[in-house]
Formats: sequence, structure tokens, C-alpha cells
Amino acid sequence: MLEVENLRKVYDTGDEALTGVSVDIGGREVVAMIGPSGAGKSTFVRCINRLTEPTDGTVSLDSEELTGLDDEELRVERRNIGMVFQEYNLVERLTVMENVMQGRLGYLSNWAALRRNFPPEDIERAYELLDLVGLDGMEDKRVDELSGGQRQRVGIARAVIQEPKILLADEPTSSLDPETSSVVMELLTHIADDRDVPVLINIHEVGLAERYADRILGLTAGELVFDGTPTELTDEAKDVIYRGETFDDTSHSGVDEAPDQETAVPETAPLLED
Repeated sequence: MLEVENLRKVYDTGDEALTGVSVDIGGREVVAMIGPSGAGKSTFVRCINRLTEPTDGTVSLDSEELTGLDDEELRVERRNIGMVFQEYNLVERLTVMENVMQGRLGYLSNWAALRRNFPPEDIERAYELLDLVGLDGMEDKRVDELSGGQRQRVGIARAVIQEPKILLADEPTSSLDPETSSVVMELLTHIADDRDVPVLINIHEVGLAERYADRILGLTAGELVFDGTPTELTDEAKDVIYRGETFDDTSHSGVDEAPDQETAVPETAPLLED
């Protein structure tokens, strides 16, 4: 169970990216976080594993408070948090298999990690995952020879081989065409069910969120203003989340930036109260 309480992030510029977000995520649910660019979606995801340091609030995973850990403790705990990145974050000159096995480095001693001396069972698991994500037989290909969709699937396999307690995905479809985006979302939902782990996806494409998520969180100007099912995401709810801005169900645009300061959000059921 991921428990986030009153999470705030204020950048050095004074921009408040998160204003005090609280949410619990557990089970095998697929949760999509939507909102306009600058809403704080990427900041929220990255604060969970402290790739971005929160200013205030707490983040706990199975009762282990991540926000209070020192560097060594955090390194160990990050094994429980799988991360799928927007820009893949792969080592281009290495093979598919070598990139997938990066997900097991945190379980090795420093000497074994340096020598890439992985246990046979880890290698066997990697082959199984490559088959799961549709890359069977491609283990020896260099990553820079792959398409964008194939690279993203390598990133997913690398995250899953960690055997995480939660899987985070930061704009996993933003660089992909609509058909490949659907394949990636289907894969993430399958992993949530098959591996019995929750998946939190920061996503711009509202249509994909409605189609694949069990639950949708709406963030605007750093504030959580919607928490409900796809069927509860009415046009009125979208208006509040996007504040009259045009949203595109097939948009593949941009990464979150610090939000502009705007007026308070009106209350509309089933939106969260201020």
C-alpha cells in the first residue's frame, strides 16, 4: 500500500508544484493521474521515489516511510519501486538483456554488481519477462536498434524484474503513436493483475486513462481535485481538472513544468473538496 500524506513541493523559484496532496493506492489497481501541463503530475510521481525531493509531507510504502530514509536506506527501498520513464532511460549501447538485468543490480553485492554476476534464476526470470512484453528472441539486440515502443517494453521489463511493490510510469506513452500507446497500456494493466501490484501512471491522454485505468486522479495547479472511476470522469469533472483548457485525448505533448498560480477550483461532484 502506497500512502501519501500532505505532499508538497516548492521549487527554488518559489513555484509550488504540489500544494498538499494526499492519496492511498493499493491492491492491483491501475491508477491514472491526469491534468494539464504544469499540474505537477511528474513531480508527484518523482517525489514518491525521491528522484525529486519533496518539501513537506510523507510518502510510505507498506508502512515504510520513504521521506525519512538516508541515502543508503533509500537505495535499498527503491528496489520495491519500479519506474518506467518517459524517455526510456536505457543504456543505448547495451543489449536488451543487459538493460533488463539493470533492474537486479540493487540485489547484488558491489563486487557482483561490478562483474554483472547475476544468479541463474534472475537470468531465467529475465527471459520470461522478455516473452511477456513481446521481445522474445531480441535479448541480444542493442537497444539503439529498437523502435520507441520496443524500448518502452524493455523499460517495463527492467522495472518488473525488480519485483516491486508498486510500479510507477511517468508519461510512458508520450513518445509513442496511438497504436503502440494502447499496447503499452494493455501491458501495464496486465502486469498489475498478473503480478498483483498497483500501477500509478502519469498520462496526458485522457482517452487512454478512461479506457485502461481502474481509478483516475485529477491534478491541477498542484492540487488533487478529482478521485474517481472512469465513469465518474464527466465532462464537468474534466472542465474542473483542465479549467477550461482544451484537452486532447490523443495528445502526446510535453513534460510537467512548475504550475502557474490560479484561482480556486469550484466544487463539482464527484470532485474532492478543498
